[in-house]
Amino acid sequence: MNPLWSNIFSKKKQEESLAFFLGTVPVFAELSPKELHQLERLMHARDYAPFETVFEQGDPGSGMYVIRSGKVQVFSRNINKEEEELAVLGPGDFFGETTLTAPAARTAFVRTLEQSVLIGLFRADLLEMVQKQADIANKILMMLTRIMSERLLASNTEIIRLKTALENVNHHDE
Repeated sequence: MNPLWSNIFSKKKQEESLAFFLGTVPVFAELSPKELHQLERLMHARDYAPFETVFEQGDPGSGMYVIRSGKVQVFSRNINKEEEELAVLGPGDFFGETTLTAPAARTAFVRTLEQSVLIGLFRADLLEMVQKQADIANKILMMLTRIMSERLLASNTEIIRLKTALENVNHHDE
């Protein structure tokens, strides 16, 4: 085969690999190509049909999911059992990460909106990585901590904004 063509095909194959994809996800972005290939072996891929439930609120959580293709809807149900959409996530987004390091009940429902491929990383696999490949596990945990801290800060800012708005409404009503 002409070397020019083989280079084009090998690059395309590399870009389609799970390891390459994982490197585009913020939690794994600090990992080297070699580390991404090691992580790839721990990941669990699963195809989901449209409108299939990934997990329900209250289910025991055991890890996180990364969307390789498709879309998912994150939602909760209010007191009247009506669905309230919290987010729609697509390729490269991830969810469920709060249960990666500690067991906890799921705080929302997640279902696919279309044919989707989700990649799972589960607590048991991460704990094994902590024992066998601590350097990789530490990078993942540090990025996870950074992302969760940013999300917590954004949540706190939103709580303060809502509290101020509520106080303004209450003062206006007086």
